[in-house]
Amino acid sequence: METFISYAVIAVAILLVVTILMQARGSSSTGLFGGFSTTFRTRRGVERTLFQFTILLGVIFVVLAIANIRIT
Repeated sequence: METFISYAVIAVAILLVVTILMQARGSSSTGLFGGFSTTFRTRRGVERTLFQFTILLGVIFVVLAIANIRIT
């Protein structure tokens, strides 16, 4: 059981990094380097789904990490 949770944590961490990088690629280049944009817009379609999936992966990562600590 320990190894399954450890592998699951690694897999979720990789997916989380990929989804975060996909979001950064879709944003403006000035936002990535600390600049700010004066226009605000809502997330729609794939961007919104990707955002929600990132939140879900973050929650799953935290739960698995706590479970990994509890088991070992």
